[in-house]
Amino acid sequence: MTSDRLYPTRPILAASVAVFRDGRVLLAARGKPPWEGAFSLPGGQVETGETMGEAALRELQEEVGVKAKLIGLVAPVEVIEREADGRVKHHLVIAAHAARWVSGEPQTGPEAKEIRWVTERDIAALQTTPGLAGILEQAFRLEREESAR
Repeated sequence: MTSDRLYPTRPILAASVAVFRDGRVLLAARGKPPWEGAFSLPGGQVETGETMGEAALRELQEEVGVKAKLIGLVAPVEVIEREADGRVKHHLVIAAHAARWVSGEPQTGPEAKEIRWVTERDIAALQTTPGLAGILEQAFRLEREESAR
C-alpha cells in the first residue's frame, strides 16, 4: 500500500464496478488491507487523466481478468476509518458503477484472493466491505431497469 493511502492528507478517489452475468454479480475477496478477506467489488484508484468509468473497467481487467460494458453509475461511497485518537487512517471516495460481463473468466490474484458470482440473496451471508450491501441493492435495481429496456 502506498503511503498516501494510509493516513492520507486528502481523500483518495477510486472507482469500482458491479459486473452482472446471468443474474449474478461478481464479488472478490480482498487480498490486501484495508478489509483483507472481505468481499467487495473489483476496483481501485483513479489515475490522472482517466474517467471514473475508465478506471473501474481498467481495475476490473487488472484485478480479475474480466472485460465488461458499463451500464451506469450506481452511487458514490465514502469510507472514512479513524484511529482511536481520531486520526484518519483511510478516506476513500469510491464511484461505484454497474456493468455487464463481456468476456474473460475471473481469476484470483494478489488483490482478489477469492472470486464468486453471487445472487442478490447470497450477499447477506458474506463478510463485505463497508456500504457494499446498499451499493449492490442499487446496482441490481439498475441492472434490472436496463434489462427491461
